[in-house]
Amino acid sequence: MAKASKSTKYVYTWGNKKADGDGSMKALLGGKGANLAEMTRIGLPVPPGFTITTEVCTYYYAHRKTYPTELQRQMEAGVANMEKIMGTKFGSTSGTPLLVAVRSGARDSMPGMMDTILNLGLNDQTVLALVKATGNERFAWDCYRRFIQMYGDVVLGVQKREGEDHEPFETVIEGFKHEKYHGDIEDSKLTAEDQQELVKRFKALVKERTGKVFPNDPWDQLRGAAGAVFSSWMNDRAIVYRRKNNIPTEWEPPSTCRRWCSVTPATPPVPVWRSRAIPRTARTSSTANSSSTRRAKTSSPACALLSPC
Repeated sequence: MAKASKSTKYVYTWGNKKADGDGSMKALLGGKGANLAEMTRIGLPVPPGFTITTEVCTYYYAHRKTYPTELQRQMEAGVANMEKIMGTKFGSTSGTPLLVAVRSGARDSMPGMMDTILNLGLNDQTVLALVKATGNERFAWDCYRRFIQMYGDVVLGVQKREGEDHEPFETVIEGFKHEKYHGDIEDSKLTAEDQQELVKRFKALVKERTGKVFPNDPWDQLRGAAGAVFSSWMNDRAIVYRRKNNIPTEWEPPSTCRRWCSVTPATPPVPVWRSRAIPRTARTSSTANSSSTRRAKTSSPACALLSPC
C-alpha cells in the first residue's frame, strides 16, 4: 500500500444503532452506503458493516491500483466493529466464523453492472468450523466450493477464454459429474465428499490458469475482493451502462462490506438478495440450490461495502 494522509477517513462503519455516515453522503459512500448509514441512525435493524469510500477508488486508479497505507488499519477497525456486534471472529477456526460479502455501490444505481463477492473468509480451516457450527457438512463444503468459483472468476480472472464454449469452473463440475455419475445430475445430488473433491479441482484450476495458489488468508481475500470491486467500475458492462444512462466515469465507486446472512447452529442462513452463491438452507436441509453459481448479479450501485455473511 502506498502512503497517504493519516488524517483521511476511508472507512465508515455502521451497526448497533450507530453510523459514521448519513443519507446525505452519497458522493462519498454511494447510495447504498449512505442509505444503510441513515437507516442505522434512525434505529432500523440494519446488520453491521462498513463502507470503503469513493476516495479510495480514486486513489486506487491514480496510484497504479494500490491502496492508501492507512486503509489497512481502518479496515481492521471496521472488521473488529462487526466482530463485536456479531459475536464472531473473521478467520476464526472455532465457533461460527465471520464470513463477509463485499459489494459495490455508487451515488446513482447501476443494477447488476459491477461485481460482488460472497462467503469471503472461508478457507481450509474455517470451512471445518462451519461444518461443526451448522452440523451440515455438505452445506459448508458447498459454500466453500461456490466461494472459490466466485472469487476465482471475479477476482482472479479465471474465465472463459477465446475458443472455449463454457466457463472453466462449469466445465470442471460437468466433467466430475460424468466421471463419477456417468451423466448429468442436479447440483443438489452432489454429496459432501463430492463438494470436497470439487474444492480440490477448483483450486487446481486456479493454479493452472493463474500460476498462483488460491488465497487461504481471509485478509488477502478481502484486499483482493475490494480491488476487484473497484476494478469492475471499468468493466465493459459498467462502461456501456454509464454511457446509456449519462453517468459520469468520474463518479468512482465506494466499496461496502455489510452483513447479508447469519449462519448459526439453530438458524438457516438467509439468501443474499438476488445472489445464489449460498444455499437457502443449512441445518434444516442437506440440499442446496440446484444450479451452479456462474457470476453474482446483484442490485448493487458502485461503491464497496463489507458485511458479515
